[in-house]
Amino acid sequence: MRFSLQREVLLKPLAQVVNVVERRHTLPVLANLLVRVNDGQLALTGTDLEVEMVARTAVEDAQDGEITIPARKLFDIVRALPDGSRVTISHGGDKVTVQAGRSRFSLATLPANDFPSLDEVDATEQVSVPEAALKELLERTAFAMAQQDVRYYLNGLLFDLRDDTLRCVATDGHRLALCETSLGQEHGGKRQIIVPRKGVQELQRLLEGGDRQIELELGKGHIRVKRDDVTFTSKLIDGKFPDYEAVIPIGADREVKIDREALRASLQRASILSNEKYRGVRVEVSPNLLKISAHNPEQEEAQEEVEAETHVDSLAIGFNVTYLLEALGALRDEFVVIQLRDANSSALVRGAGSHHARHVVMPLRL
Repeated sequence: MRFSLQREVLLKPLAQVVNVVERRHTLPVLANLLVRVNDGQLALTGTDLEVEMVARTAVEDAQDGEITIPARKLFDIVRALPDGSRVTISHGGDKVTVQAGRSRFSLATLPANDFPSLDEVDATEQVSVPEAALKELLERTAFAMAQQDVRYYLNGLLFDLRDDTLRCVATDGHRLALCETSLGQEHGGKRQIIVPRKGVQELQRLLEGGDRQIELELGKGHIRVKRDDVTFTSKLIDGKFPDYEAVIPIGADREVKIDREALRASLQRASILSNEKYRGVRVEVSPNLLKISAHNPEQEEAQEEVEAETHVDSLAIGFNVTYLLEALGALRDEFVVIQLRDANSSALVRGAGSHHARHVVMPLRL
């Protein structure tokens, strides 16, 4: 096996697959990338047995073959080479040689036959979605996934496919994030799958935006995401996601319309003096005014006032300030609407001009 190409051209697919490879692993071969050259095309594969990433690029001066190479070492070497370097990688015996200019590196290898591959995805549903739309779905929801929760089905992101809509939902039991996009074609069925946290994070790194179409293949135990230069596969969480629609407040008819950046800045300032453990802030709504206050065990206190469009009078409610800030950070509108019912009910936060992204934040007793 042998191939040659520019450093920058090699670095992009390397960067896409190297994050999948775990630093701690049970099998030595899992620290390696499968490097395969066939018909002038290079394919790099990384896996941790849960997630698999295959990145492809055209190569020159190529001889077909396959071998596994230490992932992190290869990536670090290529990244450290000077810009514009021409990199030649050749395999002989049980070593791989990486050459660029006056630099030469010899790396140990393991046989390609030892490299594990995920099961084939027997796709029961296939949908096509613009890359920018899928990227937005993840950006606006993934932050609300649980981390190492005993309710394992919360440690991932729900993909809810229904008719002509794809909806992504995440919750950790204290807040919920939802975003949806139209697929532009009638799918004619309903399907829910839960993609694990690592799979979602790798997918976020992979997506670049733009109008390229991304193919989603949903199987019984896997999801596969196909782009012209990359194929991403992840196992699914085998569990039932809670009925998230029951969590979205109904009858939250007390609306507060407010400048998103002004509210975010005020919350960030007030949070400096909030209790470090509970991160609580008190929000008081009165006609055309929102008051934010925070205090801590040292008897320190912060108070902020923000102008708002509202007719709500004398409603006070406590929130975890981090959850509010992350919800505001995931929205893009200049103005946001906060829908409230009473001091003991969750708040619904959405953009003033759209309903396709919604965030639910549970109240905090202060």
